[in-house]
Amino acid sequence: MLIEPLLAQKSSRKPLGWLAVLGTLAALAASLWQYQLPPGTAYFGVVQTDAFSVFFHVLLCGIVLASLLAVLGSVPDTTENLGELFALIVFGAIGMLLMTSAVELLLVFIGLEISSISTYIMAGFRKKSAKGPESAIKYFLLGSFATAFFLYGIALLFGATGTTRIGDIAAALSTGQVSGLVYIGLAMILVGISFKVSAAPFHVWTPDVYEGAPSPIVGLMSTAPKAAAFAVLLRIAYGALPLLHAHWIPLLWWLAVISMTVGNLGALRQLNVKRMLAYSSIAHAGYLLVAFTALSVDGIAAASFYAVSYAAMNVGIFAVLSQAGGFEDRLTSIQDYRGLAYRSPLLGGVMAFFLISLIGIPFTGGFFGKFYVFSAALHSGMVWLAIIGLVNSGIAAFYYLRVITAVYSKPAATSPVNEVPPASVPLMLTLFLTVVTTLILGIVPGRVLAAAKAGAQTYASVNGNGTTVASR
Repeated sequence: MLIEPLLAQKSSRKPLGWLAVLGTLAALAASLWQYQLPPGTAYFGVVQTDAFSVFFHVLLCGIVLASLLAVLGSVPDTTENLGELFALIVFGAIGMLLMTSAVELLLVFIGLEISSISTYIMAGFRKKSAKGPESAIKYFLLGSFATAFFLYGIALLFGATGTTRIGDIAAALSTGQVSGLVYIGLAMILVGISFKVSAAPFHVWTPDVYEGAPSPIVGLMSTAPKAAAFAVLLRIAYGALPLLHAHWIPLLWWLAVISMTVGNLGALRQLNVKRMLAYSSIAHAGYLLVAFTALSVDGIAAASFYAVSYAAMNVGIFAVLSQAGGFEDRLTSIQDYRGLAYRSPLLGGVMAFFLISLIGIPFTGGFFGKFYVFSAALHSGMVWLAIIGLVNSGIAAFYYLRVITAVYSKPAATSPVNEVPPASVPLMLTLFLTVVTTLILGIVPGRVLAAAKAGAQTYASVNGNGTTVASR
């Protein structure tokens, strides 16, 4: 923001994007360095660095890095206000990093607002497109209601416990009778977070926003804010309200079932690729919520691992859409991608690879993500939830395979994929990072899973009765 006014009016703003990439790399290196440090707090104890928060910091920095490269590789130099786009991405990342490390609910709210305001603007970045402003307005209005629910839930928890610190809330609830305000506050917080992760029935904004926003921005919006919101939900559920697990587990159980079912059934009817992926993201939010019901360290680790695998394949597939359809999204329907593998074997092969991973085929990150989630549910006695999840995974295979079939079908002479330009260097880097990450998670997931378990162990422990309690 400080450098852009000093640049010539007609000069390219893409160097600002590379500056943002350098800053993100520095943040990623700092996060990796923090793994070797003992847990600590800062700013009067409202921010906490431990294996849990550092795990999500590394994940978020990776998502932002890949998304910045996708933007640099697909957005034309002549795009209006391009410098502001890079600034918004970085500001949003700051809010998400605050959300994952905050142990004070008011700071969580501030981080949520920093992230949300940035994504509202980015959703409508294509101002000359009718769908861009429409998606931004819908996202902003519905997001404002969801934020109000979240903030009022915090207020009710404060009224019932006298504090907004996550650890202190758990301590206050363990010493006396739980007020009815706590249950209402819990429900409102769940509404606010469910909106951010696009869990049904709070998903109505998702298809329109995904369709109206630029594809590289959708890759960021569909992964980073979700990962941060899931981290917040893990902290609140397992850190602030572990004694109320008998009340929030049934809520999350039904949210998971409704999200998986609505998402997959909705995706079956979509002919627009981005709307199909929007409903797919609703279903994947349901898969991730399955892990929350496990009430164990394995459940927390499974949720964290799934967030990584979903981020890699979703950022990757939207990078493919960015290259194939351009910044203006010329290719919208599934049939528009007919013959992509003939025109560009690289893009077609990578797109099919990510779709296979979203299905959950072995040797991809999507397979082990679902395996760990459903295993955690089964070990906790959630047999029916795991069965419903497996049935939904079978339904999802149909619409993913439909896209793969189109990609490898012979194109017509006038097919729009005939105009797909060769991939740029930044976009090739994005595809390389996401493909390699998805393969590593599918072939040698041990180190990532160990880091996820370390984060789970630092934040929750299981006593002899199997009840999850917050660590002190």
